[in-house]
Amino acid sequence: MNFSLPAGALLLALLAAGCQSDSASQATTAAPAPDETAAASAATAQKKDAILFFGDSITAGLGVEPDEAYPALIGDRLDSLHLPYTAVNAGLSGETSAGGRSRIKWVLGRQPVGVFVLELGGNDGLRGLPLSSTRQNLQAIIDTVRQLSPRAKIVLAGMQIPPNMGPAYTADFKRLYGELATKNHLVLIPFLLEGVGGDPKLNQRDGIHPTPQGHKLVARTVWHTLQPLLAPSS
Repeated sequence: MNFSLPAGALLLALLAAGCQSDSASQATTAAPAPDETAAASAATAQKKDAILFFGDSITAGLGVEPDEAYPALIGDRLDSLHLPYTAVNAGLSGETSAGGRSRIKWVLGRQPVGVFVLELGGNDGLRGLPLSSTRQNLQAIIDTVRQLSPRAKIVLAGMQIPPNMGPAYTADFKRLYGELATKNHLVLIPFLLEGVGGDPKLNQRDGIHPTPQGHKLVARTVWHTLQPLLAPSS
């Protein structure tokens, strides 16, 4: 699918790309003591691996409520199916692949990770940064995940950019994700914004960040890839 947004609007929007984003239980009889409640909550949390969404403003849900961003919608699905995972939104506004590389160790150190979803590079492409650097940074992130969270399954979310930087750069950018996925034996989402990018009804005024309805479609695309990875191994 071609990413056919108005070039100027898309460029400005992605240059500002960003992010942000996070259960309660009822007592049916007498409430337990605070220490008991805290201990029970900690034990429950420790049983759950994180599905860690590591990206920029698309992942963070810029312009929508935190619970409307696609990682939160995936979290709702996990809860409804009683799966032993928790969705963690580690998106950051304006993040580049270099920025992601610099903070990956800190993020991985905060919880056990079962699935790592990597969505970065869009801001690199819109700024015309050398794709060799983008490739090196994404590879370094992948290597770090495998070093610090060796059990984690890695999903790479592909992105596309408009032809502002020329057709060769645009094509090379799109191809980069498939090449990294093949080299590292990753699960690939060919285009995270499939069915959303370029549709004004599913994007905010900036032409790039999905609306709540757009995030629902993104969550559907992501879930289609995630679901097989969450099935218990035989």
